Amino acid sequence: MTTEQEVITLTNQVFEESFEIEKEKLQPQMNIFEDLGLDSLDVVDLVVALQKKFGVKIRDDERVRSIRTLGDIYQFILSLKTEWKS
Repeated sequence: MTTEQEVITLTNQVFEESFEIEKEKLQPQMNIFEDLGLDSLDVVDLVVALQKKFGVKIRDDERVRSIRTLGDIYQFILSLKTEWKS
C-alpha cells in the first residue's frame, strides 16, 4: 500500500533526480510547466520515470491531459494505485 506521503516523496525524487529541481521548489501548487520549467519532451521522460518508480501504466490514461501542478501528479498517482489495488 502506498501512502500519500510516499507518493509525494517518490514523485519529488523523480523531479530531483531526472530534472535537477531543488527540493524547496517542489510544492503541490507549483505548475510543472511555468514554475518547474518542464517542456513537452520532459513530460515524456516524466511519465517514463513515474511508471518505473510506481510500477503503473500511465501512457493511455486520459486524465494525464488535465495535470498542471505537482499536486495534480500526486493525486493522479494515488488514484492509479487505488484502482490498481482493487
